[in-house]
Amino acid sequence: MSDANKALVRRHFEETFNRPDYAAGAETVADDFTEHAVALFGQAEPGRVNGPQHIRRTAEWLLAQFPDLHMRVDTIITEGDLVACRVYSEGTNVGRLNGVMAPTGRRFAGWQCHWFRVAHGKLVEHRAVREDLPLMLQLGVLQPPGSGPR
Repeated sequence: MSDANKALVRRHFEETFNRPDYAAGAETVADDFTEHAVALFGQAEPGRVNGPQHIRRTAEWLLAQFPDLHMRVDTIITEGDLVACRVYSEGTNVGRLNGVMAPTGRRFAGWQCHWFRVAHGKLVEHRAVREDLPLMLQLGVLQPPGSGPR
């Protein structure tokens, strides 16, 4: 089961974000899905959502901002119905950040950790920890302390 769960998570990133194949969401994510990850600039966890619709909206939102986004699963481990992975993401900001801020035209590269729970061969729950501060610094949205005018 652990190899199948690892393959499911790898497929999720490859097909949903790297290709993208939005139909894959219906095959990899359960309709009854719990999202604990707060989106960049978000205020709260989405909670219980329709999984395929949520994943599609998330991918479309990210790819509108970073059309060349690529996510590589670097390390992946399982225990029971849980899968944890370390993902390296990179892309160029050519779309409006969160639909609000003008594109910076700059690249980012960084790590996230994702945790999924799997049931009946589909992803049913997700948590994530991202490096949002380095992302904002790389994109030039924020300036490091002491780097501005004195």
